[in-house]
Amino acid sequence: MVNQPTDKLTQEIVLKSENTDVYYGNFLAVKGVYVEIPRNKVTAFIGPSGCGKSTLLRCFNRLNDLIPVFRLGEGSKVTYLGQDLYAKDIDPVQVRRRIGMVFQRPNPFPKSISENIIYGAKINKIKTDYDALVEDSLRKAALWDEVKDKLRQSGLALSGGQQQRLCIARTIALKPDVVLMDEPCSALDPISTLKVEELIHELKENFTIVIVTHNMQQATRVADYTAFFNTRQLEGGNRQGYLAEFDRTEVIFNNPSKEETQQYISGRFG
Repeated sequence: MVNQPTDKLTQEIVLKSENTDVYYGNFLAVKGVYVEIPRNKVTAFIGPSGCGKSTLLRCFNRLNDLIPVFRLGEGSKVTYLGQDLYAKDIDPVQVRRRIGMVFQRPNPFPKSISENIIYGAKINKIKTDYDALVEDSLRKAALWDEVKDKLRQSGLALSGGQQQRLCIARTIALKPDVVLMDEPCSALDPISTLKVEELIHELKENFTIVIVTHNMQQATRVADYTAFFNTRQLEGGNRQGYLAEFDRTEVIFNNPSKEETQQYISGRFG
């Protein structure tokens, strides 16, 4: 096994990518990724544009299935608690209930704050106390005190940072095991970013979190483990992504084992 942390993971492994090759048509876009995601930790994916970090993230909840030319290579394996997520009998919709996703830009539904939260439970025909679900989810997303008197107002009326926390609340309302975050702060101001980062720290008590970020300082602030992805030049001008190094965040940023990692985090990359 390659790219294993120097302190060998002793926690339960929730998600695992083994020898994962990602193709778009005949193009091998991401090659040979092996990474293990431990329970109740924050794992950050960093690296230059086009290195495959968002692509791998979306492999974990099968969102890449929505891209017609996407396929995994032969011998690739992506598992959740040991279960092959790409087995023929696996329902992608059920995968996304257990492995939720928060996107780059806040995308609240054009509905009330309350309806945003309970939407997933309703369409999945989950019988529960909806009022309690709304309050519990908003509290976990550190948003309840700010919106408890506005639950019938549109989620679109909130600030950008509040909208992103509403989207996080909407995701965790379905009680997933894992929350994937694809650059959740890139469209936010510094104050809103800080609130989301504080929220991530609190959420890892109940959820396993994987975050893609271009902001290396953010990775140092929120992540327990960090995976550095890089690209290699191919003939014809294409670039191929791969996992260069994976370790505890303090190791990646203070004592990486690869020169390419050191170059990237020190700003000498490329």
